[in-house]
Amino acid sequence: MSRMYVIFAALFLLLVTPAVAQQPRLPAGITQGTAQGGNVNNVLVASGDDVQKKQQEALNQQRQLEIKRDTEKMLELTQELNAYLQKSDQNVVSVDAIKKAEQIEKLAKSVKSKMKQLY
Repeated sequence: MSRMYVIFAALFLLLVTPAVAQQPRLPAGITQGTAQGGNVNNVLVASGDDVQKKQQEALNQQRQLEIKRDTEKMLELTQELNAYLQKSDQNVVSVDAIKKAEQIEKLAKSVKSKMKQLY
C-alpha cells in the first residue's frame, strides 16, 4: 500500500508541477479575472490611436522648431544683406551678397514647404 502511495504522489507531482510552472506571469495591476475577460476597466493600456497621436504631436512640435530656427536664420541673413547693400556701391554686388541671397531663398522655400506639411 505504501508503494502505491509513493507512485500516486510521484504521478501527482509530475502532472501538477509543469502545469503550475507554465502559468503566465501577469503584469502588475492585472489579475487572473481581468486577463480572462473580467472587468478590464482597471487596466491601463495605451491604444494605437493614443500612440499615433503622441507621435504626430512630437513631429509637429519638431517641425515648428525647425520653422522657427529657419526663420530666425533667414532674418539674420536678411539684416546682414540689407546692411551690406546700404553701405555698398549701387553698381557692384559681391559674391558674398549673392550667396546670402541664395541662402535666404533656400530657407524661404524650406519654411514654405514645412508650413504646408500636415501632421
